[in-house]
Amino acid sequence: MRRFVLLCAMLLVVVGCTNKEKVTMPENAPDYLQENDFTSINWKDKAVEFGDRAIIGNANKSGVIGANMPSLNTQKWIWHLWGIEGNGNTELTVVGYHRDTETIQPILVDGWSTGLGGPANGADAHSPSSVKIPSSGEWAILLYTNGKYFDTLIYDIQE
Repeated sequence: MRRFVLLCAMLLVVVGCTNKEKVTMPENAPDYLQENDFTSINWKDKAVEFGDRAIIGNANKSGVIGANMPSLNTQKWIWHLWGIEGNGNTELTVVGYHRDTETIQPILVDGWSTGLGGPANGADAHSPSSVKIPSSGEWAILLYTNGKYFDTLIYDIQE
């Protein structure tokens, strides 16, 4: 009997330690989103201002003009990416992930994706868009180019 109780206790410990909640993907989300993209977010890597154009993001990788006054209202953001060719055939997908609610959703007003244009403000590619952040809190903005993970921007969005 003692062994049985010990075995049950060990089983509960093992199940408790390995039971991770799965990230729930929205039904209309792009197929190439991976659960690991969200579970591996480093929330300490906050977006910072760099350059002389008030770009907020990850220096020489990706950033946004317009994110310096993040709010819950619809805003114009201009996405800037380095290390990629914006030739009109590159699609930028922008995915928002809210830290507290663990919800995944598009933040572009017109859906999940937009086309990338050519160089601007020192970046290799750019794209203007309208964004709408649905709630305040910490957001990871995951960027994909032509269906491949590119970068993550961490923003603290308030009113």
